Amino acid sequence: MAEIITMPRLSDTMTEGVVAQWLKKVGDKVEEGDILAEIETDKATMEFESFNEGTLLYIGLKEGEAAPVDSLLAIIGEAGENIDELIANFKTNTPKEVKEDNKKKEVEPEKLEISIPKSDIVEQNITKQEPTKVKRESLNKRIFISPLAKKMAEERNINIHQVSGTGENGRITKFDIDNFIPASQNIVEKFSPKDEENFEEIPNSQMRKVIAKRLAESKFSAPHYYLNVEFNMDNTILFRKQFNSLPDTKISFNDIIVKAAALSLKKHPQVNSQWFKDKMRLNHHVHIGVAVAVPDGLVVPVVKFTDEQNLQQINLAVKDLASRARNKKLTPQEMEGSTFTISNLGMFGITDFTSIINQPNSAILSVGTIIEKPIVKEGKITIGNTMKLTLACDHRTIDGATGALFLQTLREYIENPITMLV
Repeated sequence: MAEIITMPRLSDTMTEGVVAQWLKKVGDKVEEGDILAEIETDKATMEFESFNEGTLLYIGLKEGEAAPVDSLLAIIGEAGENIDELIANFKTNTPKEVKEDNKKKEVEPEKLEISIPKSDIVEQNITKQEPTKVKRESLNKRIFISPLAKKMAEERNINIHQVSGTGENGRITKFDIDNFIPASQNIVEKFSPKDEENFEEIPNSQMRKVIAKRLAESKFSAPHYYLNVEFNMDNTILFRKQFNSLPDTKISFNDIIVKAAALSLKKHPQVNSQWFKDKMRLNHHVHIGVAVAVPDGLVVPVVKFTDEQNLQQINLAVKDLASRARNKKLTPQEMEGSTFTISNLGMFGITDFTSIINQPNSAILSVGTIIEKPIVKEGKITIGNTMKLTLACDHRTIDGATGALFLQTLREYIENPITMLV
């Protein structure tokens, strides 16, 4: 009997989706677990898996077309089955019926797996009701993988036993194959945080509430003010050149700034704070959001526990997040939880600019390009390299002196980057 497949809700905020690519065409045989299409949401492009078996009889949306959640996407049934009445009557289905039908399908356990000799299999009871983290440290584990990912792995000669799945129950997906790095190329030790997210909440005093109310009236949301500085980059340029002369090592100026900001925030938690209606939160963990320009606007993926990561780990994390941001492959979790934000337009030749605070954060750092210019050094005019930075602060949480002290610490790290290695 033919079954209607509707546009899935792939995230809590998704209201409509776009069919980026059909991986099956009308007339194709479909097995349970096959990937029917890639669906593009406002944040990412995700695989849509079939929970039905049969023949693909009808496609309701062409590639590139958008439709609301629960719209008619496809029909799967027996070959030659008449589906005209089913299509005509689709609108009589209530949203509740469609939603409950989809919900029932979504909670079914994953069934697709790779065939492994029986002697090598250790059974695991893995269902969607009780998610279990699966580590592929040996061949003694059952491996769950989507058909598309399996095909891609075979084409690229990738050993799936070395791939960590990010899907449900550790399932390997197209995303994992696209982003797989062989162990021989992964020369930087994988980062694992030692700390946990922690913070303290301080009740707002009456004075702070009055200041907040008055300042908020002067600007629609957060009452911004700006602190401008210019740093000497001669030592930083030399440091980066020497650092990158090491074998298999590559860092950018932005990586140095991100690391320096993280260490400075640990010393100035007020700048790492957030404002809420009835309290101010001082974050003792440092999660830095790095603004990334994408064709449709701007996204801010987050490098978590930034102060604990070394320069090479930050470099890999930022490159990975930026690359996946531009391809709409970021998960919602990777864009949440920032405590401070950095926006760098230096690569575009911008010397200085101001940014709007990424709330509920209390500050954002705008970074310009490095320029060569005459400077005064030890009473003499010489040629040097400088960079301008602007710190936008929320006056409800950060007073002028607090922001200035943070920038002094930041200057010490950036102008003497060797201190970040101590």
